[in-house]
Amino acid sequence: MKNILKALLIIPILWACNEPSQKQPTASTGKSCDYNNFKTPGAFQAAGVQMIQLKEGYKVWTKRFGNSPMKVLLLHGGPALTHEYMECFESFFPQANIEFYHYDQLGSHYSDQPENDSLWTIERFVDEVEQVRVGLGLNKDNFYLLGNSWGGILALEYALKYQQNMKGMIICNMTADFDKYEAYNQSLRNKMRKSLIDSLEFYEKKGDYHNPVYQDLVFNEYYTKHICQFPQKDWPEPIMRSFGHINQHVYEYMQGPSEFVPGGILKHWSVWDQLKDLYVPTLMVGAKYDTMNPEEMEEMSTLVQNGSYLYCENGSHLAMWDEQEFFMNGVIDFIKKTHSEK
Repeated sequence: MKNILKALLIIPILWACNEPSQKQPTASTGKSCDYNNFKTPGAFQAAGVQMIQLKEGYKVWTKRFGNSPMKVLLLHGGPALTHEYMECFESFFPQANIEFYHYDQLGSHYSDQPENDSLWTIERFVDEVEQVRVGLGLNKDNFYLLGNSWGGILALEYALKYQQNMKGMIICNMTADFDKYEAYNQSLRNKMRKSLIDSLEFYEKKGDYHNPVYQDLVFNEYYTKHICQFPQKDWPEPIMRSFGHINQHVYEYMQGPSEFVPGGILKHWSVWDQLKDLYVPTLMVGAKYDTMNPEEMEEMSTLVQNGSYLYCENGSHLAMWDEQEFFMNGVIDFIKKTHSEK
């Protein structure tokens, strides 16, 4: 059944144990809670950090939080941003007794960053996620994949190839068609004042996308309205830290030089017509002020075989920050409901 979650969700938060030795019952499982009782593989403990060796010879960084039958792998956006802007999950998933993994994809700050453009393909990233899944020991009975933005593209492509290995999936703020994203961005841009558009075009015609004036205009006039709805001075530190660690070359190679000028290898990407093939339970998350059309996200939830929709009426592209509790409650509710189903 299609579920459209538009009202504020009231969900009991399940507090995990604070100490490995402490045993308490949980409302979700009835079993003893041992959330912090896990070990890093190897001869020493490393706070959950595990470097996954890829078949290409490179390593990618992961960090585990918790010990639970519900396990979520987070896929960051960009491409080539970092897990850092997703650190907000640390304030919510542990209390809900959800085990989760931060993960920097190849080319991102905490993982290896080879200079080899042949690596930056969707197909190779999909196989990378599968190698990470295997390396972390996740399986069809416990594995949830959550992707935001580019991470949503990666999650959709992964599911189309490997959904038999998954329990559920959350696609946050990403349409299934890059041309639709480009067109919606253009419609948002056309609503800007003409003097601002003229200024943007002045730099774009020269290809001067790295000019500080152009970047400030994009940040202050677009990002603060559609990426995360705070004034630039109030943007959360983890987001700014992640932006500071972006691999600009990989980002431009895949996405293009600007939000307004998508022209990398992702241009014309689409799996819209393949959504009907997805049977894994899937939550689509849209937001009113997003760079993605929330109506498309809702439609996507009807095109997959087992879809739900979460609408953040006060959120933007990073609704995990600017409509945080509603977003987190909706995601947690989906994971718990899906996990209770056989």
